[in-house]
Amino acid sequence: MKERKQYTKEFKQGAVRLVTEQGRTISDAAQSLGVSPWTMSRRVKAAKKEGTEAFRGQGQRTSEQQELYELRQRVRQLEEERAILKKAAAYFARDIR
Repeated sequence: MKERKQYTKEFKQGAVRLVTEQGRTISDAAQSLGVSPWTMSRRVKAAKKEGTEAFRGQGQRTSEQQELYELRQRVRQLEEERAILKKAAAYFARDIR
């Protein structure tokens, strides 16, 4: 199986600058750097959308993604606590009768 290539943040930023600042086409820049045009296109779009946070590195989230992740964890925790309390309330209500 072919090993996946990993590029540094600086390489990716330089590749995007070829298109955005030097006016080269995506396919031309991709061919000269040895990456696929599809990958190059994704990187240019990401850089335009996210700016300096476009190439964070492996597994790193944007601040919004991190906040969403933490909120989802909190919701999961609260749902578990609610389920436990619901069972406890039903148990104690049964004992009262």
